Amino acid sequence: MTTNFELSAKARTEKGKGASRRLRRLADLTPAIVYGAGKDSASITLAHKDVVKALKNESFYTQIIKLDIDGKAEQVVVKDIQRHPFKPLIMHMDFLRIKAGEKITMQVPLHFIGEDVAPGLKQGGGIFSHLVTEVEIICLPKDLPEFIEVDVSNLELDQLLHLSDIKASDAITFNALAHDNDLAIVSIHKPRGVAEDDEEQSDDAESSEAKADGKADTKDKE
Repeated sequence: MTTNFELSAKARTEKGKGASRRLRRLADLTPAIVYGAGKDSASITLAHKDVVKALKNESFYTQIIKLDIDGKAEQVVVKDIQRHPFKPLIMHMDFLRIKAGEKITMQVPLHFIGEDVAPGLKQGGGIFSHLVTEVEIICLPKDLPEFIEVDVSNLELDQLLHLSDIKASDAITFNALAHDNDLAIVSIHKPRGVAEDDEEQSDDAESSEAKADGKADTKDKE
């Protein structure tokens, strides 16, 4: 089990929306809750500046965090973040306690590699559409990846890559596949304008051929 991040927190006794607003406004604190692992839920506060700094790192969302609550350490992962609709404020956070031998369910980002050499891009002139940018996985805490790589270097024009095509560790289960849902992850296709032009050219060519055939038939009859 690897811990890459540490956050200091304090227990809080005041609860409710009014108390949370005061914490954010007057003390620059972010209210949060810690739950799971068969223990009672705990209400805590974190320094907002520390939270903002940590959230700048993509790995923070998917890695194990050492949460120091009044000197007592907890191993946790982020389960939910509530943000202000238009201000750069973190309104609330949820942390899940973890156990070494207990599997957890997490959203993990996808990193696409090989786009610059894919035949559909280089020879076909296509563009990529990322239909899914993160997936839900089930694994033990020690097997939790920062991200999952998706190799698209062999993708041809008008081809789709599905969740079942992704090569991942045997220690990881894709939740969607466990429920027989083979998600489409990425596709490659011609830009819309180009595709429409090709169709128009094809229609014009067919029309010209039809006219030529019609003239030929007329001459034959004469």
